[in-house]
Amino acid sequence: MLDPRELFSLTEDASGDPVDQHRPIMLEALTGVVDAGNAVSLAGEHLLTALDHRIVATFDIDQLLDYRSRRPTMIFSEDHWESYADPVLAIYQLHDESDVPFLLLTGPEPDLQWKRFTAAVRDLMGQLGVRLSVGLNAVPMAVPHTRPATVTAHATRKELIAGYEPWLRRLQVPGSAGHLLEYELGRDGQDAMGFAVHVPHYLSQTTYPAATEVLLTSVSKATGLMLPLDGLRSAAEAVHDEVNNQIAQGGEAAALVHALEEQYDAYQRGRRGPSLPTVDGEEKLPTADELGEALERFLAEQSEPGGPNPLA
Repeated sequence: MLDPRELFSLTEDASGDPVDQHRPIMLEALTGVVDAGNAVSLAGEHLLTALDHRIVATFDIDQLLDYRSRRPTMIFSEDHWESYADPVLAIYQLHDESDVPFLLLTGPEPDLQWKRFTAAVRDLMGQLGVRLSVGLNAVPMAVPHTRPATVTAHATRKELIAGYEPWLRRLQVPGSAGHLLEYELGRDGQDAMGFAVHVPHYLSQTTYPAATEVLLTSVSKATGLMLPLDGLRSAAEAVHDEVNNQIAQGGEAAALVHALEEQYDAYQRGRRGPSLPTVDGEEKLPTADELGEALERFLAEQSEPGGPNPLA
């Protein structure tokens, strides 16, 4: 394998600097992976907007990105190209609301050279003194928006996620660069963990701030970082009210959400299995795909032309 250190560059003021002599936590929020409700993308954008930050390392995006699968946008103005959205994959240093430094790895997930990329990240983590990596993910689930959002927690040591009960037992899923990083850190005996927030299946294609709020709250509880939530709560309430207003019209949508609520409540009563169970003694409930497709269709049909649409 080629030298992974050729994939990144430390900024001049970060060279030889172990981030203010702390052993920081690094959040990993790569985009382009499964990101239901755009929860991970919004988390990265929110942190960089709400907190002061500086870049400590950048990756050579030309070696990692397949531009033809994810084409950067360009603006054409009348007779010339005005701008180009240059993709950036970087590690930032931020300070939380208590002025504690932490790191954020964000940008497009590499399409290429995953093994070399994760080796480069691990090298950087060593140089920057990182003591814990925390990955952020968001997955669509057959859960209703009317119940508290839940998360799947995972880690290289069970002690890191004490108190979290698994929603799923064993399954095969497509990999991601972030999950490979966690796996390799665990194989090397280093601490790494992650949270995947469960986003209502029928809202997975929209921006769902409530999921981002749950992700950042979960990180704060697990790490002690004081992460900002201002703005996320009001945005989450606005989306929640809009969906409720559409569903309040009754009919098929209300029945579908009620079915999801029954499944969710049955699960919370202690049932465990590879998927959310149906309620005993009642007619078999629709599948997650059937529920999601029908409710997506209903909400799309109810959207006012030119008005806010939670599925837009």
